[in-house]
Amino acid sequence: MDTDRLIIDDGDIITAGGVMARSDLALKLIDRFLGPTVMVETARAFLVDPPGRGQSYYSAFSPRLTHGDAAVLKVQHWLQATDAKEIDLTTLAKQAGPEERTFLRRFQKATGLTTTEYCQRLRVRKARELLQFGTLSFDQVAWEVGYSDPGAFRKVFTRIVGLTPNDYRRRFRTASS
Repeated sequence: MDTDRLIIDDGDIITAGGVMARSDLALKLIDRFLGPTVMVETARAFLVDPPGRGQSYYSAFSPRLTHGDAAVLKVQHWLQATDAKEIDLTTLAKQAGPEERTFLRRFQKATGLTTTEYCQRLRVRKARELLQFGTLSFDQVAWEVGYSDPGAFRKVFTRIVGLTPNDYRRRFRTASS
């Protein structure tokens, strides 16, 4: 299972996720048996994007919380409560209890992410919400989620989500915002 991919082609077994994934799966099979030209023509006729795009901009960050490390869980809850704005290593380790290097090792083992990656994902999750439902400019969103350099956050956002902040807002903005 890979939540960032619409189609997983493992040779004899092809799987698709999501309610509308049947069209992606059908196009994948058309590509396999009839070739890419027929697949693209079929996609165009049905007004469907051809397979190959990611779904990372649809999936939300869902942190692993059932790892059994109470000290790491305490930090995860603290980061959630503070919107991951205080993320220096000394502060995080102080929240957890163990020495900094021990904390870093335990955090990555428990969550599957470094503290930096984890905090970036929390901040991006908040930014996605602000872009979708709010009216702040992206620079204001970056500052709101704790970045002093909107350009650096734009790169982080694009890498994690797979869309630029402006593209994300255009695609997912609600009518009321």
